[in-house]
Amino acid sequence: MTTALITGSTAGIGAAFARRLAADGHNLVLVARDTERLAEQATELHDRHGIEAEVLTADLATDDGIETVAKRLSDRRNPVDLLINNAGFGNKGRYLEVSMADELTMLKVHCEAVLRLTSAATAAMRERGRGGVVNVASVAAFVPRGTYGASKAWVVQFTQGAARDLAGSGVRLMALAPGFVRTEFHQRAGMSTDNIPNWMWLDADKLVAAALADLARGKTLSIPDPRYKALMGVVKVAPRGLLGGITSRTGRKYGPQ
Repeated sequence: MTTALITGSTAGIGAAFARRLAADGHNLVLVARDTERLAEQATELHDRHGIEAEVLTADLATDDGIETVAKRLSDRRNPVDLLINNAGFGNKGRYLEVSMADELTMLKVHCEAVLRLTSAATAAMRERGRGGVVNVASVAAFVPRGTYGASKAWVVQFTQGAARDLAGSGVRLMALAPGFVRTEFHQRAGMSTDNIPNWMWLDADKLVAAALADLARGKTLSIPDPRYKALMGVVKVAPRGLLGGITSRTGRKYGPQ
């Protein structure tokens, strides 16, 4: 049986990946900050699917947390075959309204942790000649919209560049760029979701199914819904000045800064 490690596994997209991969017969390494929630999740997935679920408590906003997970990914005796870098969050507020400490924490989790964990995982995977990494980004990566979008744009560019460098090694890398997903994301950031149209919401389980299918096809970028694929097609041809004004207004209304 293969093993998948999922960061931010106890809620939202991470939990959906855990459910799907466990159902498919993968053993899991579940990573999050809340040990109690991790233990409950591990027990449920083990009892339901008969897989082994290892619990790893780590805060990826800290060097110690990142190093703990990187060490597990580097373990050649207990290899990880699939890494899902899903941990992330949003800050409420416009640029200069958010404290510098919170901005730097976001970059630590979204960029530094993704870089270090991807590097630890792929170094071991390349030696074995197989493995996969999914780095969860966002459609916010493709529009000029503050620190959150900028950090997710880094995730996309890094992942696709690393995928090219590792082409032919047997290691696949893919950036996953969803739109709005019904998770705890907005609640944790203190953001209201009442004004987000129903058509913009995605189902986490369907999103994960589409993402895993795209990874199997060898894609390096997955935008797992026709609605958002169409929107991103418009973004590609829209003038940057016009796009910046629109995304500034909609970002303040709908999303993280």
